[in-house]
Amino acid sequence: MPFRMAKYGIGDIVRHRFYPFRGVVFDVDPVFANTEEWWLSIPEDVRPAKDQPYYHLLAENAETTYEAYVSEQNLLPDESGEPVSHPDVSSIFSGLKDGKYVLVNAQTN
Repeated sequence: MPFRMAKYGIGDIVRHRFYPFRGVVFDVDPVFANTEEWWLSIPEDVRPAKDQPYYHLLAENAETTYEAYVSEQNLLPDESGEPVSHPDVSSIFSGLKDGKYVLVNAQTN
């Protein structure tokens, strides 16, 4: 499968196109890299293509926080300006800068 450039990067805050959750990207797979069982568990009429970037998110909704694995086609930029309240954010990121989370060990200018 050919690789596409990822639209979002580590530290970007995104929201799901259809479901009410948002999160911060902490890892990116250039193509689908989860189990076949996981992929087949998605209803066929909304099952995303495998040949696109997939994002690991520290996610939150109105009830809880969790990790999510989401295809690029199902993500949009989150424009709320609100921080992500997932408890693991502070172990990966040092804080927000210009609307994007900065990795703990990243050099800042």
